Amino acid sequence: MDAEALRARVVEQYAQHVNPGLAKLMQFAGFGVEVRAEGCELIDQDGRRYLDFLGGYGVFALGHRHPQIVEAVHRQLDVQPLSGKTFFNPLLGELAARLAAIAPGDLQFSFFSNSGAEAVEAALKFAKVATGRTKIVATEGGYHGKTLGALAVTGREKYRKPVGPLMPGPCFVPFGDPHALVAAVDHDTAAVIIEPIQGEGGIHIPPDGTLLALREACDRNGALLIFDEVQTGMGRTGRMFGCEHEAVAPDIMTLAKALGGGVMPIGATLGTPAVWERVFAQNPLIHTSTFGGNPLACAAALATLDVIEGEGLVARAAALGERIVSGLRDRLDGCELVAEVRGRGLMIGVEFRLDDVGELVIAQMVKRGLVAAYTLNNPRVIRLEPPLTVTDAQADFAVATVAAAVEETTDLLAALL
Repeated sequence: MDAEALRARVVEQYAQHVNPGLAKLMQFAGFGVEVRAEGCELIDQDGRRYLDFLGGYGVFALGHRHPQIVEAVHRQLDVQPLSGKTFFNPLLGELAARLAAIAPGDLQFSFFSNSGAEAVEAALKFAKVATGRTKIVATEGGYHGKTLGALAVTGREKYRKPVGPLMPGPCFVPFGDPHALVAAVDHDTAAVIIEPIQGEGGIHIPPDGTLLALREACDRNGALLIFDEVQTGMGRTGRMFGCEHEAVAPDIMTLAKALGGGVMPIGATLGTPAVWERVFAQNPLIHTSTFGGNPLACAAALATLDVIEGEGLVARAAALGERIVSGLRDRLDGCELVAEVRGRGLMIGVEFRLDDVGELVIAQMVKRGLVAAYTLNNPRVIRLEPPLTVTDAQADFAVATVAAAVEETTDLLAALL
Protein backbone atom coordinates (compact mmCIF):
# COMPACT_ATOMS: atom_id res chain seq x y z
CA MET A 1 0.00 0.00 0.00
CA ASP A 2 1.45 3.40 -0.96
CA ALA A 3 1.80 6.24 1.56
CA GLU A 4 -1.26 8.24 0.46
CA ALA A 5 -3.50 5.18 0.51
CA LEU A 6 -2.23 4.23 3.97
CA ARG A 7 -2.96 7.69 5.37
CA ALA A 8 -6.43 7.76 3.77
CA ARG A 9 -7.27 4.34 5.19
CA VAL A 10 -6.15 5.21 8.72
CA VAL A 11 -7.98 8.55 8.73
CA GLU A 12 -11.14 6.81 7.54
CA GLN A 13 -10.80 4.14 10.24
CA TYR A 14 -10.44 6.86 12.90
CA ALA A 15 -13.46 8.66 11.50
CA GLN A 16 -15.62 5.53 11.32
CA HIS A 17 -14.44 3.48 14.29
CA VAL A 18 -12.33 5.55 16.73
CA ASN A 19 -13.29 9.22 17.12
CA PRO A 20 -14.61 11.37 14.24
CA GLY A 21 -13.89 14.69 15.99
CA LEU A 22 -10.34 13.67 16.80
CA ALA A 23 -9.80 12.60 13.19
CA LYS A 24 -10.83 16.08 11.98
CA LEU A 25 -8.66 17.82 14.56
CA MET A 26 -5.57 15.78 13.66
CA GLN A 27 -6.14 16.32 9.95
CA PHE A 28 -6.41 20.09 10.48
CA ALA A 29 -3.12 20.12 12.39
CA GLY A 30 -1.46 18.26 9.53
CA PHE A 31 -0.56 15.10 11.42
CA GLY A 32 0.17 12.05 9.30
CA VAL A 33 0.51 8.39 10.27
CA GLU A 34 3.28 7.34 12.61
CA VAL A 35 5.01 4.32 11.12
CA ARG A 36 8.31 4.42 13.00
CA ALA A 37 10.20 6.31 15.69
CA GLU A 38 13.78 6.51 16.88
CA GLY A 39 15.68 8.80 19.20
CA CYS A 40 14.00 12.19 19.24
CA GLU A 41 12.26 11.72 15.90
CA LEU A 42 8.95 10.43 14.54
CA ILE A 43 8.75 9.11 10.97
CA ASP A 44 5.50 9.32 8.99
CA GLN A 45 4.06 7.33 6.08
CA ASP A 46 6.10 9.35 3.57
CA GLY A 47 9.35 8.75 5.40
CA ARG A 48 9.45 12.34 6.60
CA ARG A 49 11.12 12.89 9.96
CA TYR A 50 9.70 15.14 12.67
CA LEU A 51 11.51 16.34 15.76
CA ASP A 52 9.29 15.21 18.65
CA PHE A 53 8.92 18.07 21.13
CA LEU A 54 5.64 16.70 22.45
CA GLY A 55 7.31 13.53 23.68
CA GLY A 56 4.10 11.62 24.31
CA TYR A 57 3.02 14.29 26.82
CA GLY A 58 6.11 13.44 28.85
CA VAL A 59 6.35 9.70 28.14
CA PHE A 60 9.45 9.81 25.93
CA ALA A 61 11.93 11.33 28.37
CA LEU A 62 14.55 8.94 26.99
CA GLY A 63 13.42 9.35 23.40
CA HIS A 64 11.94 6.60 21.24
CA ARG A 65 13.24 3.04 21.46
CA HIS A 66 16.20 3.79 23.70
CA PRO A 67 18.40 0.73 23.09
CA GLN A 68 19.05 0.03 26.77
CA ILE A 69 15.33 -0.01 27.58
CA VAL A 70 14.45 -2.11 24.53
CA GLU A 71 17.18 -4.61 25.39
CA ALA A 72 15.96 -4.94 28.99
CA VAL A 73 12.39 -5.61 27.84
CA HIS A 74 13.57 -8.09 25.20
CA ARG A 75 15.51 -10.03 27.82
CA GLN A 76 12.54 -10.14 30.16
CA LEU A 77 10.18 -11.12 27.34
CA ASP A 78 12.22 -14.27 26.81
CA VAL A 79 12.01 -15.15 30.52
CA GLN A 80 8.57 -14.11 31.81
CA PRO A 81 6.44 -11.34 30.28
CA LEU A 82 3.67 -11.37 32.91
CA SER A 83 3.70 -12.71 36.43
CA GLY A 84 1.24 -15.18 37.91
CA LYS A 85 0.59 -12.70 40.76
CA THR A 86 0.63 -15.50 43.34
CA PHE A 87 4.40 -15.80 43.91
CA PHE A 88 6.82 -13.00 44.74
CA ASN A 89 7.92 -10.89 41.76
CA PRO A 90 11.65 -10.10 42.07
CA LEU A 91 11.62 -7.19 39.62
CA LEU A 92 8.70 -5.55 41.41
CA GLY A 93 10.55 -5.76 44.71
CA GLU A 94 13.74 -4.38 43.18
CA LEU A 95 11.95 -1.47 41.51
CA ALA A 96 10.14 -0.55 44.73
CA ALA A 97 13.47 -0.53 46.57
CA ARG A 98 15.12 1.62 43.87
CA LEU A 99 12.29 4.16 44.00
CA ALA A 100 12.43 4.30 47.80
CA ALA A 101 16.16 5.05 47.58
CA ILE A 102 15.69 8.11 45.35
CA ALA A 103 12.25 9.36 46.45
CA PRO A 104 11.99 12.47 48.61
CA GLY A 105 11.37 12.24 52.33
CA ASP A 106 10.02 9.02 53.82
CA LEU A 107 8.36 7.52 50.73
CA GLN A 108 9.26 3.91 51.42
CA PHE A 109 6.52 1.86 49.73
CA SER A 110 5.20 1.60 46.17
CA PHE A 111 2.01 0.31 44.60
CA PHE A 112 2.34 -0.31 40.85
CA SER A 113 -0.34 0.19 38.21
CA ASN A 114 -0.42 0.92 34.49
CA SER A 115 -0.95 4.66 34.06
CA GLY A 116 -0.97 8.04 35.73
CA ALA A 117 -4.73 8.05 36.17
CA GLU A 118 -4.57 4.69 37.95
CA ALA A 119 -1.77 5.98 40.17
CA VAL A 120 -3.93 8.97 41.11
CA GLU A 121 -6.95 6.75 41.78
CA ALA A 122 -4.84 4.77 44.23
CA ALA A 123 -3.51 7.94 45.86
CA LEU A 124 -7.01 9.32 46.46
CA LYS A 125 -8.24 5.98 47.79
CA PHE A 126 -5.24 5.64 50.12
CA ALA A 127 -5.74 9.18 51.46
CA LYS A 128 -9.38 8.51 52.26
CA VAL A 129 -8.66 5.19 53.94
CA ALA A 130 -5.69 6.55 55.90
CA THR A 131 -7.51 9.61 57.25
CA GLY A 132 -11.15 8.48 57.37
CA ARG A 133 -12.02 11.79 55.70
CA THR A 134 -13.48 12.69 52.30
CA LYS A 135 -12.57 16.31 51.51
CA ILE A 136 -9.89 16.72 48.83
CA VAL A 137 -8.32 20.09 48.05
CA ALA A 138 -7.35 20.36 44.37
CA THR A 139 -6.35 23.19 42.06
CA GLU A 140 -8.15 25.04 39.28
CA GLY A 141 -6.54 24.02 36.00
CA GLY A 142 -4.98 20.95 37.60
CA TYR A 143 -4.94 17.73 35.64
CA HIS A 144 -4.85 14.28 37.23
CA GLY A 145 -6.56 12.03 34.67
CA LYS A 146 -9.96 11.28 33.19
CA THR A 147 -11.07 8.19 35.11
CA LEU A 148 -13.93 9.05 37.46
CA GLY A 149 -11.93 9.54 40.66
CA ALA A 150 -9.02 11.35 38.99
CA LEU A 151 -11.48 13.41 36.95
CA ALA A 152 -13.20 14.55 40.14
CA VAL A 153 -10.00 16.40 41.14
CA THR A 154 -9.14 17.59 37.61
CA GLY A 155 -9.72 21.32 37.49
CA ARG A 156 -11.59 21.92 34.25
CA GLU A 157 -15.38 21.87 34.17
CA LYS A 158 -15.40 21.00 30.45
CA TYR A 159 -14.33 17.44 31.28
CA ARG A 160 -16.19 17.00 34.58
CA LYS A 161 -19.66 18.33 33.78
CA PRO A 162 -20.80 15.75 31.17
CA VAL A 163 -20.26 12.82 33.57
CA GLY A 164 -21.39 14.23 36.91
CA PRO A 165 -22.09 13.62 39.66
CA LEU A 166 -18.53 12.57 40.38
CA MET A 167 -16.82 11.59 43.62
CA PRO A 168 -18.01 13.99 46.32
CA GLY A 169 -15.56 15.94 48.44
CA PRO A 170 -13.19 17.87 46.13
CA CYS A 171 -12.91 21.65 46.36
CA PHE A 172 -10.91 23.73 43.88
CA VAL A 173 -8.57 26.59 44.68
CA PRO A 174 -6.50 28.80 42.34
CA PHE A 175 -3.10 27.19 41.71
CA GLY A 176 -1.20 30.47 42.01
CA ASP A 177 -2.73 31.55 45.33
CA PRO A 178 -0.85 29.90 48.22
CA HIS A 179 -2.93 31.74 50.85
CA ALA A 180 -6.19 30.39 49.42
CA LEU A 181 -4.71 26.91 49.17
CA VAL A 182 -3.62 26.94 52.81
CA ALA A 183 -6.97 28.37 53.92
CA ALA A 184 -8.81 25.50 52.23
CA VAL A 185 -7.03 22.87 54.36
CA ASP A 186 -8.97 22.11 57.55
CA HIS A 187 -9.71 19.27 59.96
CA ASP A 188 -12.11 17.71 57.43
CA THR A 189 -9.46 17.49 54.72
CA ALA A 190 -8.22 14.06 53.73
CA ALA A 191 -5.58 15.36 51.32
CA VAL A 192 -4.33 18.11 49.09
CA ILE A 193 -3.44 16.93 45.59
CA ILE A 194 -1.24 19.21 43.50
CA GLU A 195 1.23 19.11 40.63
CA PRO A 196 4.59 20.70 41.54
CA ILE A 197 4.25 22.37 38.13
CA GLN A 198 0.88 22.39 36.40
CA GLY A 199 1.17 20.55 33.10
CA GLU A 200 -2.16 20.57 31.29
CA GLY A 201 -3.09 23.75 33.13
CA GLY A 202 -0.54 25.61 31.02
CA ILE A 203 2.97 24.93 32.43
CA HIS A 204 2.47 27.04 35.56
CA ILE A 205 5.13 27.17 38.27
CA PRO A 206 3.69 27.89 41.74
CA PRO A 207 4.88 30.93 43.69
CA ASP A 208 7.95 30.23 45.82
CA GLY A 209 7.04 28.66 49.13
CA THR A 210 3.67 27.27 48.01
CA LEU A 211 4.56 23.61 48.47
CA LEU A 212 6.17 24.28 51.86
CA ALA A 213 3.11 26.21 53.02
CA LEU A 214 0.90 23.29 51.98
CA ARG A 215 3.16 20.85 53.81
CA GLU A 216 2.80 22.87 57.00
CA ALA A 217 -0.97 23.28 56.58
CA CYS A 218 -1.44 19.54 56.09
CA ASP A 219 0.67 18.77 59.16
CA ARG A 220 -1.35 21.20 61.30
CA ASN A 221 -4.65 19.67 60.24
CA GLY A 222 -3.78 15.97 60.04
CA ALA A 223 -4.26 15.94 56.26
CA LEU A 224 -2.06 14.21 53.69
CA LEU A 225 -0.11 15.93 50.93
CA ILE A 226 -0.17 14.25 47.50
CA PHE A 227 2.26 15.35 44.80
CA ASP A 228 1.20 14.32 41.31
CA GLU A 229 4.59 13.88 39.60
CA VAL A 230 3.23 12.01 36.57
CA GLN A 231 4.57 14.73 34.25
CA THR A 232 7.15 16.43 36.47
CA GLY A 233 8.88 13.27 37.69
CA MET A 234 11.90 11.38 36.35
CA GLY A 235 14.13 14.39 35.68
CA ARG A 236 11.75 16.41 33.50
CA THR A 237 12.12 19.70 35.44
CA GLY A 238 15.87 19.54 36.03
CA ARG A 239 15.45 17.64 39.30
CA MET A 240 14.55 13.97 39.62
CA PHE A 241 11.20 15.05 41.09
CA GLY A 242 9.57 18.45 40.71
CA CYS A 243 8.97 18.87 44.44
CA GLU A 244 12.74 18.86 45.01
CA HIS A 245 12.92 22.45 43.76
CA GLU A 246 11.35 23.40 47.10
CA ALA A 247 12.85 20.51 49.09
CA VAL A 248 9.35 19.48 50.23
CA ALA A 249 8.35 15.83 50.62
CA PRO A 250 4.77 14.54 50.30
CA ASP A 251 2.96 11.72 52.10
CA ILE A 252 1.93 10.20 48.74
CA MET A 253 3.47 10.68 45.30
CA THR A 254 2.32 9.48 41.87
CA LEU A 255 4.54 8.59 38.92
CA ALA A 256 3.91 7.26 35.40
CA LYS A 257 4.64 8.45 31.83
CA ALA A 258 8.49 8.56 31.70
CA LEU A 259 8.89 5.79 34.30
CA GLY A 260 8.50 3.14 31.57
CA GLY A 261 11.28 4.59 29.45
CA GLY A 262 8.98 5.15 26.49
CA VAL A 263 8.70 1.40 25.95
CA MET A 264 6.27 0.05 28.57
CA PRO A 265 3.32 1.66 30.40
CA ILE A 266 3.68 1.75 34.17
CA GLY A 267 2.29 3.84 37.02
CA ALA A 268 3.39 4.01 40.65
CA THR A 269 1.87 5.36 43.86
CA LEU A 270 4.46 5.88 46.58
CA GLY A 271 3.64 6.36 50.25
CA THR A 272 5.14 6.66 53.70
CA PRO A 273 5.12 3.86 56.30
CA ALA A 274 2.39 5.71 58.22
CA VAL A 275 0.11 5.78 55.18
CA TRP A 276 0.80 2.16 54.22
CA GLU A 277 0.12 0.97 57.78
CA ARG A 278 -3.30 2.59 57.83
CA VAL A 279 -4.21 1.39 54.32
CA PHE A 280 -2.89 -2.18 54.17
CA ALA A 281 -2.42 -3.44 57.75
CA GLN A 282 -5.89 -4.94 58.18
CA ASN A 283 -6.42 -5.97 54.56
CA PRO A 284 -3.31 -6.41 52.36
CA LEU A 285 -5.62 -6.90 49.35
CA ILE A 286 -7.61 -3.69 49.78
CA HIS A 287 -6.14 -2.41 46.51
CA THR A 288 -4.80 -4.61 43.69
CA SER A 289 -4.02 -4.50 39.97
CA THR A 290 -3.94 -7.46 37.60
CA PHE A 291 -1.26 -6.03 35.31
CA GLY A 292 0.34 -3.54 37.69
CA GLY A 293 4.02 -4.17 38.34
CA ASN A 294 4.29 -6.82 35.63
CA PRO A 295 7.83 -8.04 34.84
CA LEU A 296 8.08 -6.31 31.46
CA ALA A 297 7.08 -2.93 32.90
CA CYS A 298 9.38 -3.31 35.91
CA ALA A 299 12.30 -4.28 33.66
CA ALA A 300 11.70 -1.14 31.59
CA ALA A 301 11.45 1.07 34.69
CA LEU A 302 14.64 -0.32 36.23
CA ALA A 303 16.51 0.28 32.98
CA THR A 304 15.02 3.78 32.83
CA LEU A 305 16.49 4.62 36.22
CA ASP A 306 19.86 3.29 35.07
CA VAL A 307 19.81 5.46 31.93
CA ILE A 308 18.69 8.64 33.70
CA GLU A 309 21.42 8.28 36.29
CA GLY A 310 24.10 6.88 33.95
CA GLU A 311 23.67 9.54 31.26
CA GLY A 312 23.28 12.47 33.67
CA LEU A 313 19.92 13.39 32.18
CA VAL A 314 18.60 15.35 35.16
CA ALA A 315 21.38 17.92 34.84
CA ARG A 316 21.01 17.77 31.07
CA ALA A 317 17.32 18.71 31.36
CA ALA A 318 18.16 21.72 33.52
CA ALA A 319 20.82 23.02 31.12
CA LEU A 320 18.83 22.43 27.93
CA GLY A 321 15.72 23.95 29.47
CA GLU A 322 17.59 27.19 30.14
CA ARG A 323 18.93 27.16 26.58
CA ILE A 324 15.48 26.70 25.02
CA VAL A 325 13.63 29.16 27.26
CA SER A 326 16.20 31.90 26.78
CA GLY A 327 16.27 31.23 23.04
CA LEU A 328 12.49 31.45 22.76
CA ARG A 329 12.36 34.63 24.81
CA ASP A 330 14.98 36.26 22.58
CA ARG A 331 13.30 35.19 19.34
CA LEU A 332 9.73 36.00 20.43
CA ASP A 333 10.48 39.25 22.23
CA GLY A 334 8.13 41.94 20.99
CA CYS A 335 5.71 39.53 19.31
CA GLU A 336 2.19 40.80 19.99
CA LEU A 337 0.67 37.32 19.88
CA VAL A 338 2.91 35.94 22.66
CA ALA A 339 2.00 36.62 26.28
CA GLU A 340 4.80 34.68 28.00
CA VAL A 341 7.46 32.00 27.68
CA ARG A 342 7.93 30.05 30.90
CA GLY A 343 9.13 26.70 32.16
CA ARG A 344 11.48 24.71 34.31
CA GLY A 345 13.88 22.18 32.85
CA LEU A 346 12.37 20.58 29.75
CA MET A 347 8.80 21.40 30.74
CA ILE A 348 8.23 24.59 28.77
CA GLY A 349 5.17 26.58 27.75
CA VAL A 350 4.54 29.36 25.24
CA GLU A 351 1.34 31.24 26.05
CA PHE A 352 -0.54 33.28 23.43
CA ARG A 353 -2.85 36.22 24.04
CA LEU A 354 -5.72 34.91 21.88
CA ASP A 355 -7.73 31.70 21.71
CA ASP A 356 -7.01 29.30 18.82
CA VAL A 357 -3.60 30.84 18.05
CA GLY A 358 -1.84 27.85 19.59
CA GLU A 359 -3.58 25.46 17.21
CA LEU A 360 -2.58 27.58 14.21
CA VAL A 361 1.03 27.79 15.37
CA ILE A 362 1.18 24.03 15.91
CA ALA A 363 0.01 23.45 12.32
CA GLN A 364 2.85 25.69 11.10
CA MET A 365 5.35 23.86 13.30
CA VAL A 366 4.30 20.46 11.97
CA LYS A 367 4.68 21.78 8.43
CA ARG A 368 8.29 22.63 9.33
CA GLY A 369 9.03 19.28 10.94
CA LEU A 370 8.46 19.97 14.65
CA VAL A 371 5.75 18.26 16.74
CA ALA A 372 4.13 19.79 19.82
CA ALA A 373 0.62 20.28 21.25
CA TYR A 374 -1.35 22.74 23.34
CA THR A 375 -2.20 21.96 26.96
CA LEU A 376 -5.59 20.33 27.57
CA ASN A 377 -6.79 22.73 30.27
CA ASN A 378 -5.41 25.86 28.61
CA PRO A 379 -5.43 25.78 24.78
CA ARG A 380 -3.65 29.15 24.66
CA VAL A 381 -0.45 27.42 25.77
CA ILE A 382 1.83 25.29 23.59
CA ARG A 383 3.77 22.81 25.69
CA LEU A 384 7.30 21.71 24.72
CA GLU A 385 8.39 18.49 26.45
CA PRO A 386 11.19 16.99 24.35
CA PRO A 387 13.24 13.95 25.33
CA LEU A 388 15.92 14.65 27.90
CA THR A 389 18.31 13.18 25.32
CA VAL A 390 17.70 15.97 22.78
CA THR A 391 20.88 17.49 21.34
CA ASP A 392 21.92 21.15 21.39
CA ALA A 393 21.41 21.33 17.63
CA GLN A 394 17.91 19.88 17.89
CA ALA A 395 17.06 22.33 20.68
CA ASP A 396 18.21 25.24 18.53
CA PHE A 397 16.22 23.94 15.55
CA ALA A 398 13.11 23.81 17.73
CA VAL A 399 13.57 27.40 18.91
CA ALA A 400 14.02 28.64 15.34
CA THR A 401 11.02 26.63 14.14
CA VAL A 402 8.69 27.90 16.86
CA ALA A 403 9.75 31.47 16.05
CA ALA A 404 9.14 30.95 12.32
CA ALA A 405 5.74 29.35 12.97
CA VAL A 406 4.68 32.25 15.21
CA GLU A 407 5.84 34.77 12.58
CA GLU A 408 3.87 33.08 9.80
CA THR A 409 0.78 32.79 12.01
CA THR A 410 1.07 36.51 12.79
CA ASP A 411 1.17 37.28 9.08
CA LEU A 412 -1.81 35.01 8.36
CA LEU A 413 -3.93 36.62 11.06
CA ALA A 414 -2.93 40.11 9.92
CA ALA A 415 -4.10 39.27 6.40
CA LEU A 416 -7.48 38.13 7.73
CA LEU A 417 -8.13 41.12 9.96
